[in-house]
Amino acid sequence: MNLDVSAPTLKEQQLLIEQWKADSAATYRSWFLWEERLKNFRSIRRGLHAVVKEIRDDTFGSAYRGSSLETVVHSIAEQRQIFKGADHAFLWKPKLRIPDIYEDRSNQMAFAQFLDTCLCCSTDVEVVEAVRKLDSHQIKGLGPACANLLYFLHPTVVPPNNTAIVKGFNAFFGANVKLGRWNEYLAMRERVIEFNTMHRKWLSNDLGAVAGFLFDIGSGRYSIGATNAVSVDWEADLAKVHEESAAAHKARVAASENDQSHTQIQGWLRDLGTSLGFQVWIASNDKGRPYGDGRLGHGCLTELPAAIRASSAHDTIALIDVLWLDPVTGKIAMAFEVEHSTSIYSGIVRMLDLALGVPEHEGSTFFLVAPDAREADVRAQFARPAFSRVKELNVRYIGYGELSKNRDAIARFGNGEKAILAISKSLNS
Repeated sequence: MNLDVSAPTLKEQQLLIEQWKADSAATYRSWFLWEERLKNFRSIRRGLHAVVKEIRDDTFGSAYRGSSLETVVHSIAEQRQIFKGADHAFLWKPKLRIPDIYEDRSNQMAFAQFLDTCLCCSTDVEVVEAVRKLDSHQIKGLGPACANLLYFLHPTVVPPNNTAIVKGFNAFFGANVKLGRWNEYLAMRERVIEFNTMHRKWLSNDLGAVAGFLFDIGSGRYSIGATNAVSVDWEADLAKVHEESAAAHKARVAASENDQSHTQIQGWLRDLGTSLGFQVWIASNDKGRPYGDGRLGHGCLTELPAAIRASSAHDTIALIDVLWLDPVTGKIAMAFEVEHSTSIYSGIVRMLDLALGVPEHEGSTFFLVAPDAREADVRAQFARPAFSRVKELNVRYIGYGELSKNRDAIARFGNGEKAILAISKSLNS
């Protein structure tokens, strides 16, 4: 079937879309309006949660066949013609050793973090950043086919991706997208979203519709000649994405360095608390971070005491970086927030939730742990009127230098809270 137009105007583009929507055999009627289509969204989301859990529990295995990922991708591949063959990208190819998420543990964890971020986030900025972070790991064989997973999490943000869709995009827009490269996919995504926004009245907020339109062009159901393509400056589109990716990479490197320093200090506090006889809690979102030869949460409490779990502030308290608990009473003796480079505000709020939300833990001592060079900044922030209520907590400051210099001696000769108080300073003075 020919879409016989030249350099289509906006009105002509709308007519093309209407012609496509009226075609009973095209993807709009045969897949997008298919009543079974939406039923898979929830099950695929649940399935991806299972993938993340299995990887984190190290029970994912070393093969695609029989894995939780196979179940998810199989559900996607059953979504009629537009997703036919969606599983190919995830099949383990032993000769090429791709995609390299079945034998490399660090790659597995990066993939799990990518999925977990996209399961939990709500904005396109967060999704794109998760994609760029995954791409920075350069996991062999794991490319934009992952967009087909993300589509079922964020259908208004992420368009599906396969060979036919890319071919249709190149034909319709006169572009030169290369399959298998994340930067190329992100540039294509920007243009697809722009086109979809322009024609949303005739398409849908759900990007599956515009992807189906491009799929039918790319699969040969419709033909678009080079002279009939919508003209775009593809090189400029791609250059923009490269520039954005470079900036994101720079920010990611800085954030990674901050995370490493933050984790190091948490590790010191974990080991110090254990050596002093305390039970130790590591923030729930940090337990799985690599530290030494294991994970940051190794040897620590897996759940907080019942009194805290029953509190409405439990979820916030569970995010405090490090807690030391009395092994006999279960009460929190000391709470530590590590503020490597960020504002102290969120850490203070968590401590306040602990003090006000679980009053039976009255008597806990609170510490802000930060680089030596940040002491003046921490004091300046702490002096703000917004923190006047917090001064009742008698929060104390510990510099990295003091902690580094004294932690071994405290571990060997220290006596609980006294040694920690000795290397800290009051923030109320």
